[in-house]
Amino acid sequence: MSEHPHRILVVDDDPTFRNVLEMRLQSWCYHVKVAADANRGQTLASSWDPDLVLSDVVMPEVSGMQLLERLRADRPDRPVLLLTAHGSVEMAVDAMKMGAVDFLTKPLNYRNLKAVLDEVLDSSTSMAPVAREADEEPEADSGQGKAAGTGKKAKMESAALALEEREDGFGPFVATSDAMGEFFDMLRSVADSEASVMITGESGTGKELAARTLHNLSPRADGPFVALNTAAIPSELMESELFGHEKGAFTGAGQQREGCFELADGGTLFLDEIGEMPAALQPKLLRVLDGSPFRRVGGKTEMSFDVRVLAATNRNPREAVEEGTLREDLFFRLNVLTLQLPPLRNRPGDVELLARHFASTLSEKHGGPERKFADEAMELMEKYGWPGNVRELRNVMERAVILAREGTIEPDHLPAYIREPDRAMEGSYRFPPDATAEEAEKELILQTLDATGNNKSETARRIGVSVRTIRNKLKAYGIDR
Repeated sequence: MSEHPHRILVVDDDPTFRNVLEMRLQSWCYHVKVAADANRGQTLASSWDPDLVLSDVVMPEVSGMQLLERLRADRPDRPVLLLTAHGSVEMAVDAMKMGAVDFLTKPLNYRNLKAVLDEVLDSSTSMAPVAREADEEPEADSGQGKAAGTGKKAKMESAALALEEREDGFGPFVATSDAMGEFFDMLRSVADSEASVMITGESGTGKELAARTLHNLSPRADGPFVALNTAAIPSELMESELFGHEKGAFTGAGQQREGCFELADGGTLFLDEIGEMPAALQPKLLRVLDGSPFRRVGGKTEMSFDVRVLAATNRNPREAVEEGTLREDLFFRLNVLTLQLPPLRNRPGDVELLARHFASTLSEKHGGPERKFADEAMELMEKYGWPGNVRELRNVMERAVILAREGTIEPDHLPAYIREPDRAMEGSYRFPPDATAEEAEKELILQTLDATGNNKSETARRIGVSVRTIRNKLKAYGIDR
């Protein structure tokens, strides 16, 4: 397959953004056409019949929401993805209810955009892709779109998730190491329980994938799976995200909205990065987990739902309790059962297995011959510590597959920090002699991100701050990592 078969229509009134997005999509081998407004976009959609439409929300005369309504009326099965620089939870919910497949905010995180496109287009054409072990965490600047849309996507993803035991792994996981074998045994043993489960492990190890697998192995498999990354939601919106709100409950609450507990009724609610949940909200969550009814924000009616709660953190939860960021009683309530995902560096043999798996699937995605490995390249990868775990390995493999067009992945196709690990050693920071404290802080964060392969969670651990702090700092710097 030399070229990606899918056609994408971009509708945006900003010519600079439109052109940049067009070039980025073309670099991913999509067929792309662009329109400067909704009316032209609708005309192109009718004549060209794209497989997916990417549309801005705020445009003159006809908005993206109105265009969405028109496109859905014309062809209900065509996915529409909305983009905006003025995003809100309320707007995302409205978009999802009108039929948008997702809602992303500008400036775009292109890694996340690519993941969404792969998921939506593969699903819409029934291509049945291999489940990816790295799809654990959004790593986005804003998680509103995902949180609002997860309930609707979960059943589709669950149907594609094979749970058979194989020689090279279990279900969606690719692994043969003893450490992962023990994890699979634990996964099977706790699946039938209704008890809460705390899933721990470093960022990129596959905590959300483990939660989805637990759900699909459980008696609740036919119910919804709803995932919420608490680190990606602004603290002032978290209560509404969990419990919903009534119309007029606060500024911008234009209509009633269901929360994650309602969306997950009869199924499973996965709370990722639980240690990042606002302290003021933790007592209310604890009461709900203990069976107490709750009200939507601004509501008077008490409600309760049948939900199994799974939680995850990339930190040591007991340290979070000692630091006061996680209530001890909430920790004990969530930690009835524990699953710990081992880091990739503690999984002998799995690096080569995963690298060959990703090289095979990504070769098919990007075209050209199936990529093989030079011995020197594989040796470098097996020596590297992979602080970003499986997610980082997959990203490195995608880069290598794109560069190795002739079919063999050589050391030069790997990032410099893997080829020359001594330059990325922890603690080897460089600062200008006249740097201010603010400039030194910025350099510390950026250099640590470089050393960890842009792993925000590992960067936060090394520096000693929260993931939310890293995200906020990058946003203040105007840097999209």
